[in-house]
Amino acid sequence: MSSIRIRDAALLLGVSDDTVRRWIAAGTLPASTDNAAGSAGGVTTVDGVRLAEIAVERAHADASTSPVLTSARNRFTGLVTDVEMDGVMAKVGLQCGPFAVTSLMSAEAARELELEPGVVATAVVKATTVLLERAAADL
Repeated sequence: MSSIRIRDAALLLGVSDDTVRRWIAAGTLPASTDNAAGSAGGVTTVDGVRLAEIAVERAHADASTSPVLTSARNRFTGLVTDVEMDGVMAKVGLQCGPFAVTSLMSAEAARELELEPGVVATAVVKATTVLLERAAADL
């Protein structure tokens, strides 16, 4: 079983630590506390499998509220942080929680969407290649 600290679980789901603690108190998210060597307190962790289920549930709930039907399943909503226009092309940076997404598009499209720092936008990603990484310590 994978155990994830409350702070990390909150970051992964894009919610506050307090929200994760409320889910634990409500019984929505199982948790355990490691009291190493009889120490008081300890580190509280949540079940990684249940956390993944909640992530999927939240993603489906967010997607079901969209007025647009699409085949793309990877949507990242965040704030535009940077727009660079050079002739006919634009490079747009988006900060989606802890994730930075960069989009290359026509300058015309960037102007039509009125993209500028501080604007909320959603990156929709449809890719045939997705690479995964995992920390060596977890293996």
